[in-house]
Amino acid sequence: MKKNIVVESNNLTNDVKAVLKKYEYVNVIQYEFGIYKLSLNRPEAFNALNDELMFQLSEVVSLLQHNNARCLVLTGNKKAFAAGGDISEMSGKSYAQVAEEQYVTSIWSKLEQRNIPIVAAVNGLALGGGCELAMLCDIIVAGHSATFGLPEVGLGIIPGAGGTQRLIRAVGKAKAMDVILSGKTLTAIEAERSGLVSRIVEDDKAVEEALYVAHNIAKRSKPVISMAKKVVDYANESSLQNGMQYEQQNFYATFALSDQKEGMKAFLEKRQPNWQDK
Repeated sequence: MKKNIVVESNNLTNDVKAVLKKYEYVNVIQYEFGIYKLSLNRPEAFNALNDELMFQLSEVVSLLQHNNARCLVLTGNKKAFAAGGDISEMSGKSYAQVAEEQYVTSIWSKLEQRNIPIVAAVNGLALGGGCELAMLCDIIVAGHSATFGLPEVGLGIIPGAGGTQRLIRAVGKAKAMDVILSGKTLTAIEAERSGLVSRIVEDDKAVEEALYVAHNIAKRSKPVISMAKKVVDYANESSLQNGMQYEQQNFYATFALSDQKEGMKAFLEKRQPNWQDK
């Protein structure tokens, strides 16, 4: 079956374009249907995540979200999605500094609070903070060369951007302990089999596949997608009983949407729905 082709677009206002140009570490390409591809841009450092890169990424995501973005694709380059945190930046920090400035947490929490999905397209290295950033996304599409790991203990620290919490929820305790304590890395195939990765494709197809996934998301009702994402995220943080109650509340809430009426009417009339996003 031929996949949908996502076409580049250029509908951003000049003001938004001017702001985006300021962010040297994040390149942005706009596509139709409210899809944006964000490419990390520190190739000389294998996209190591320093403070400035993460600040720029959080600002770009916030800006696009408030300019009617429907879905984002986040990627790196052929060698690395992101090889980890910037050790040269971290090495000189003291306990007092990291505690006072809420190091990592203050910036990463902005990305966690978004209401639009992000699809990660991962080639090459996704280690340490890079693996945590991929796990912060909602869906991971991996090229065959992708490698995932959390090697922080070898540096005398532990994962600090959600690695210990998200990995165990994705792959289970035994696999997470092996990765975190022994430094074991996961190939794309192992990551997919363990539940960390959604899809594996050839390396040169990872971004294309991620854009295809993003298109299938973006063509749905925006508030319904946001609600579904919120409920699935909640499942990672709650008991089954609480999760079921939360799902039920949000399921009922969809019946207050015009898009629920349109979606069901379109199904019965055997046509594509005309979403109003309300």
